[in-house]
Amino acid sequence: MWPAVTQRLAGGATRPSSSRAFLRCRKGATAVEFALVAAPFLALLVALLQTAMVFFAARMLDEITEEASRYVMTGQAQTSNMSAAQFRTHVCTGDAVLTKLVSALFTCNNFLINAQSYSNFAAANTNDPIAGFNSSNQPVDSNGNVMAMVWAPGNPGDIVVLQIMYQWPVIGGPLGFSLSSPNSNGNRLLMSTAVFKNEPY
Repeated sequence: MWPAVTQRLAGGATRPSSSRAFLRCRKGATAVEFALVAAPFLALLVALLQTAMVFFAARMLDEITEEASRYVMTGQAQTSNMSAAQFRTHVCTGDAVLTKLVSALFTCNNFLINAQSYSNFAAANTNDPIAGFNSSNQPVDSNGNVMAMVWAPGNPGDIVVLQIMYQWPVIGGPLGFSLSSPNSNGNRLLMSTAVFKNEPY
């Protein structure tokens, strides 16, 4: 049996020195309970913030692709002999309303543009052309070979599949949470696709 000894504190308060009294004391219960739920709470908070940003960026990429596709569909890109690099610049700066938001969210040089033309809709291929990325962050095919994006905006009446891709950086959260895509070097590969028929320009 532990003796019921108390120590005199400043102001006349007493503090129990026995182990039983220490175990019964609940003055630090709130701190202990918060410590138990802190990791799941922070993990949920990080997950919510990252998921919201990824969805917002993906929605913006859809808007960008929709606006940029009209430049191909109306033949403006073809008649001006626009290259893939020039079209990428147009993607970043072509729309006066979206330009500021695009520059705030994305790095223009990191956009990947893939445009392929077909004779009919049945032949159009909308699959993801990228199997992954190598250590230099270059897109590779299923065999691990570095692949170049296709730039074939087509002729009047052709069916065009325009894909705009972007590697969105994500960070790993607590408890193993991650939004990264497979083989994307820890990033999330966002891709927006527009399928349309070129106008008779």
